[in-house]
Amino acid sequence: MPIKNRFAELLPEITAWRQDFHAHPELLFDTHRTAGIVAEKLHAFGCDEVVEGLGRTGVVGVIKGRQTGSGRVIGLRADMDALPIPEETGVPYASKVPGKMHACGHDGHTAMLLGAAKYLAETRNFDGTCVVIFQPAEEGGGGGREMVEDGLMERFGIEEVYGMHNWPGVPTGSFAIRPGPFFAATDQFDIVIKGKGGHAAKPQETVDPTVAASQVVLALQTIASRNADPIRQIVVSVTSFQTSSTAFNVIPQQVALKGTVRTLDEDVRAMAERRLTEIATGIAQAMGAEAEVQYHKGYPVMVNSGPETEFAADVARKVSGDCAEAPLVMGGEDFAYLLNARPGAYILVGNGDTAAVHHPAYNFNDEAIPAGCSWWAEIVETRLPIAS
Repeated sequence: MPIKNRFAELLPEITAWRQDFHAHPELLFDTHRTAGIVAEKLHAFGCDEVVEGLGRTGVVGVIKGRQTGSGRVIGLRADMDALPIPEETGVPYASKVPGKMHACGHDGHTAMLLGAAKYLAETRNFDGTCVVIFQPAEEGGGGGREMVEDGLMERFGIEEVYGMHNWPGVPTGSFAIRPGPFFAATDQFDIVIKGKGGHAAKPQETVDPTVAASQVVLALQTIASRNADPIRQIVVSVTSFQTSSTAFNVIPQQVALKGTVRTLDEDVRAMAERRLTEIATGIAQAMGAEAEVQYHKGYPVMVNSGPETEFAADVARKVSGDCAEAPLVMGGEDFAYLLNARPGAYILVGNGDTAAVHHPAYNFNDEAIPAGCSWWAEIVETRLPIAS
């Protein structure tokens, strides 16, 4: 089954939705306008049930098939939130909100799932129930976790769940996926090195936290190079180094470090947390200083379940003729919370030769819409076939 003709017909309408979302970006859980439009459209499509306010500002639509004897329920999820980035695309529908833009394509994800929902509500050519999930706060807010904790899976009886993300650098409308660990766990840390400040010309009278913190920054790299198995992926990055004084002739009282740890394995994740604390406190103590370490666990590893991944890849091959093996991604994705709750799979759809996500010049490629809509619709119709 190639791209569905209906989505070629709907492309101008879905594109208009997408570009409207793009012009009005909203952050984290503050997706009230977007969620309101989504709910309004789901009602207009004739969904059997529309629920707002799940996971604070999430929206869920229920579409029953022409037959429901199978009793099976499949969830499809798109994210709605934007990023706090000033836009530099120059497109006519560029962000109207200073300092905010859809720099990750969630406007496209939302529009594509709306397009699939419209088609599925029109045709209902399946035996069972489709639940379309529009989630806020993927970009660091954990909206997926909040929707799951709000009873998403149990309330709607979802048995398996599927998600999608556009991917620059992959040919437009083609797909890529991989089973098992796919996107990394995203942890953060704060380290404060406390010493004894003083005049820079009299270092012997101080305990210099800048030197101690510099040693910590370098030593943290040994977590990846000397503590982790070389074939098990890990990234440890110190991203902020801030002294309590910016004067050229003052040794500061303390230095604050911030950073992130990315892993694809829970054992490596636990090891990284332990070693980061040991290294920071040990080096500080050896240099006469003190270290306070706070380790904040973020999104878990996103793991595609095997059978569902193969099914999702088969559907992608029907739609586009091929499905490549996706690379491991050290970025995070809170679809992980949904996959921890139910089996399912997350796939990449090509955005073509565009700027990378999270870049001020990025823009979702509307030419990918028919493929994305077709994949979501075909997931439902293939998984929930009507008996002949």
